[in-house]
Amino acid sequence: MIGAAFFFSLMSLQVKVVGQRLPSAEVVFVRNLFSLIVTWQMLRRQGVAPWGRRKGLLLLRGLAGFLALLCLFYALPRLPLADATVLHFTNPVFTGLLAAIVLGESLSRRDVGGTLLSLVGVVLVARPSFLFGASTDSLPLVPVAATLAGALLSAVAYTTVRKLAATEHALVIVFYFPLVSVPAAVPLMWGTALWPTPTEWLLLLGIGVCTQIAQVLLTMGLQRERAGRALSMSYVQIVFAALWGLLFFGEVPDLLAIGGAVLIVGGTLLVARSGTPTQTASPART
Repeated sequence: MIGAAFFFSLMSLQVKVVGQRLPSAEVVFVRNLFSLIVTWQMLRRQGVAPWGRRKGLLLLRGLAGFLALLCLFYALPRLPLADATVLHFTNPVFTGLLAAIVLGESLSRRDVGGTLLSLVGVVLVARPSFLFGASTDSLPLVPVAATLAGALLSAVAYTTVRKLAATEHALVIVFYFPLVSVPAAVPLMWGTALWPTPTEWLLLLGIGVCTQIAQVLLTMGLQRERAGRALSMSYVQIVFAALWGLLFFGEVPDLLAIGGAVLIVGGTLLVARSGTPTQTASPART
């Protein structure tokens, strides 16, 4: 899980750089095209049938992952790297709420307390001007909303991963993500796609390589590790993101952002310790 967090943080760094010029849908398309080719070859090499048994749930995992990634790739170039990462890490809270609404699972006091704690943390990180005043260095509302929408969709994706783990090979679960994402991204690129520069091609290749490695490590971790422990280990991604933001963009989190990050981490860990497997999906990338 720590390895997955490291490679996901490198992916986010490269997305933030390349997304300064290229449209989000184009970055999603190239990243998933690379993943589709590599995963197909891995499936063939290991002799694993690619289509799986529970195709409907696999397609849902792919669609939710695509939409979550699109939201995240839109937000990363427009927000500080650490802030975007920590906001995306609210998805275990959304997972718990979805389990209660869709699956009829009960919410414990820890779930409610963790949710409220995380929501307060989101407010501190985003610092909306209508609460903190116009003079406050607020984050732009649309990218913040996109990040939270991506977290919600990631919760859907990871809930399906947990359900699929008992019947599907890890590579099959990984394969359905780009299988859905590549054709879904094509219409969104119409009229907006730009030809990448040589440097951007290298970054796009790096995004594909890092994400492919991270996806495999993540899926294996979710299948083999207790969910609460997996969640705890994945939070090192926030540290990596803060380091890259400082080194490459001069981004220094202020006290409000640090306080909000602590509350979000504390809230999601509280939800993770409530003991419901469905609610403890890892918050690392879709």
